Amino acid sequence: MVRNIILFGLIFGLLDPVTGWAFPFGKKKNVGLEESAQAPCGPGGMTITPDGSYIVSCHQFFDPKIKVMRLTRDGIWEPFPNQEMNTGVGNPPLVLDSVLGVECDKDGIVWMLDNGRRTEKPPKLVAWNTKKKKLHRVVPITEGALVETSFLDDLALDPEQPFIYLADPAGGQDAALIVVDLLTGLSRRVLHGDNSVRPAQIGLQLDGKTVAVKRPDGREIQPLSGVNPITVDKKGDWLFFGPMNSQILYKVETKYLRDSSLIKGMLAGRLKRVTGQKPIASSISIDSKGNIYFADIQRQSITYISAADRRLHNLITDPRILWPDGLCFGTDGKLHFFSSQLHRTPIFNGGKDLTQPPFWVFKIKALSSGTVGR
Repeated sequence: MVRNIILFGLIFGLLDPVTGWAFPFGKKKNVGLEESAQAPCGPGGMTITPDGSYIVSCHQFFDPKIKVMRLTRDGIWEPFPNQEMNTGVGNPPLVLDSVLGVECDKDGIVWMLDNGRRTEKPPKLVAWNTKKKKLHRVVPITEGALVETSFLDDLALDPEQPFIYLADPAGGQDAALIVVDLLTGLSRRVLHGDNSVRPAQIGLQLDGKTVAVKRPDGREIQPLSGVNPITVDKKGDWLFFGPMNSQILYKVETKYLRDSSLIKGMLAGRLKRVTGQKPIASSISIDSKGNIYFADIQRQSITYISAADRRLHNLITDPRILWPDGLCFGTDGKLHFFSSQLHRTPIFNGGKDLTQPPFWVFKIKALSSGTVGR
């Protein structure tokens, strides 16, 4: 009987063939998916400003000359915040090295997380005021908050408190969250090596093959990424996070992250498990009703955990969705994201670039609206 139910689910698309999880309402293909723009580079992160502009970081795996781009109202992509800070020409106040995470706050200040790993520069947060068109602030990441393998990937802005939370997947086993206090300018490494931030042994399969990196000795290894998707709720009460290669999503009250008096182990004891149905994802977003959306890489989908039943559902599936990332809400109330094709970059294909532009930026109606820019 059970076997027949499983076969029925697979045949009619009600069960996921990878995990066996049920999608209660079946798979929705192409319904409402809009092509919003074409990214000018292999994208790494994305946010949307209060005036509706796209800000896209160019992923360092594509070895881009320009690190961050902005789509103007005239439909033209231009270096963000300017040509000088992207190229180092013209004696700029600083030069961007390798930006991945980007997020805009309600005041139009775009925060860029520069991990510095292209040329081994110290990582930093760079904030640009899009309304005043000037540099707002630079926050170096405290050296003590880093490890040798640190690869700062994503960030979440606290909407109420002067704090920013960073995801450092590092080498996997030494992954951690980093808490940045904007009042003091200091950073703290928390949950270092905890189960909540370390990857599980769950590989990724795309284009009919296992995504792997070829070592200099010819051996192939599967990259297993630690904590990567990270976001906060509308009020900033909870931080949601999990390893990219894991089925578990966690949350923790941000008041505990801000409490530097908590000794090692005390913070881990305050974590709550949200779901064990998290897909392989490097980006998440949450709407005003508490529904949590995933850029579901392996299924070429956007999936979500419903606030109503805490089960995994499918929002959209489309063959154009190739390694989705950059989930954020726009001024139109819709959920925006891009197709990065990251698995086709040279690092995963023995030095060969198999990407096939365009790198689409999509938008789709979500169950509810969310905070613009995240």
